Amino acid sequence: MTIHPTAVVDEGAEIGEGTRVWHFSHVQSGARVGKRCTLGQNVYIGSRVTIGDDCKLQNNVSIYEGVTLGRGVFCGPSCVFTNDLTPRALYPKGHEHFVATRVLDGASIGANATIVCGHIIGKNAMIGAGAVVTTNVPDHALMLGVPATQHGFVCTCGKRLDGLKCPCCGRLYMPVGDGLAEVDERPGKA
Repeated sequence: MTIHPTAVVDEGAEIGEGTRVWHFSHVQSGARVGKRCTLGQNVYIGSRVTIGDDCKLQNNVSIYEGVTLGRGVFCGPSCVFTNDLTPRALYPKGHEHFVATRVLDGASIGANATIVCGHIIGKNAMIGAGAVVTTNVPDHALMLGVPATQHGFVCTCGKRLDGLKCPCCGRLYMPVGDGLAEVDERPGKA
């Protein structure tokens, strides 16, 4: 692992093999960061945050207590996660009252997006730059705007879908609930 001399990694924080922590970042005690992650300049990771393997957090990302990122999640510059729906400076609630947020494997969150706590961002979903997420997000959904609304679906490769087959990589999808699931066409697979 690589930890820049200006970064602060508190005792009790777990950093996975091959992870890089860059300038002026802070990982608090009790945080768990997976293998092969990149934490850009000035990233803040709060206590009791879990970050899966192969995640990339760009500069100035703030991830507060109560957030869990799955494997391969991308967080664009200056995106932020909240953890309290009714914050008051004079009436702090304590961590037992924080509202959890989960970001599932492969999701991408654009620059300056805000993720309001208490929601699940689906597998391989894409949140546009500057969006404010106030609801659960289906798998592969493309969310844009303030508040964020769904504007179609994206492939695992990131290309916007116009139908159920990716025009870029050829992956096929089928509707499952409000989202999409990739169809495995290999011999012997369903």
